[in-house]
Amino acid sequence: MPAARFGLEDALGARFLLASAGGAGALAAREAVALIDGTLVADVTLAQAEAAVALDDGAAPAVILALDGADDAAVQDALAALVPSALARGCPVVVAMTVAQIDPVIAALPEDAPAIQLLCDPDQAEWISALAMAAVRDDGRLASGDDESERQARLNAEVARIAALLAQIARRAGPGAGGARDRHMTFGAADGAPRALPAANAVRDVLRARRLRDRFFGAALFEDPAWDMLLDLFAARLEGTRVSVSSLCIASAVAPTTALRWIAKLTAARLLERRPDPDDRRRAFIALSDEAAIAMERYVAALAEARLPLV
Repeated sequence: MPAARFGLEDALGARFLLASAGGAGALAAREAVALIDGTLVADVTLAQAEAAVALDDGAAPAVILALDGADDAAVQDALAALVPSALARGCPVVVAMTVAQIDPVIAALPEDAPAIQLLCDPDQAEWISALAMAAVRDDGRLASGDDESERQARLNAEVARIAALLAQIARRAGPGAGGARDRHMTFGAADGAPRALPAANAVRDVLRARRLRDRFFGAALFEDPAWDMLLDLFAARLEGTRVSVSSLCIASAVAPTTALRWIAKLTAARLLERRPDPDDRRRAFIALSDEAAIAMERYVAALAEARLPLV
């Protein structure tokens, strides 16, 4: 059996409901369901998806939304109508999108929904991995022992490490450090002397140097998306500019699906915050949380005090 060949026995017989705009993503989803020996209990348009979920009388199926080919309005309408009802029924949700759809999709999704997996221009391996995870998911935790589980565990550990480090730095700031700070303020170094925030272009230079390194050694060797995102958002905070989700995915220098997974983890760790665009409901912005921003300021101050570079 294909599922056994991929080591996905736990996904055998899983039920899926596919809603799509009829693009290539729908075909890829159907192929992935077949490869893990799943059952497609419904194959409907985006407009029919909510009714199909409500009518299904079996165990809650995993819901697949293949959004390629849909315009922004249809994407947001489908997500607003379907996702809450699917999650209320306990259905895991897999949302596949194109790079151009990242911003409208993120803007339409709830901020904290661990049962939602996001894919961006996924290849067959990503489809199989995501559907297998959806098939064996229990209360947001992965039940299988496949490679994706190990990658998720490493990702969780790395985010936890970064969050703990930044929280430790923020605590050193003393009482009241958790409050909001103006981005132009100075802060005390270890010797009590005030030290100004770095220029935004100095932080951008670090990111440019990291990308230049990739040109000579290959991008995969030095992947560090969490830190690249924090640096990009720190520079934006210094500039007083806003960063869209799609822009942050680019700054991470990893595949969009991986970048979206990191954004979700960093947001869950309260290092990032999602902020809706008041002028355009199809877009959301990402920013450092106040705690993360203060920790970054203290970290830069500590580097300066030790005469070490920001890298």
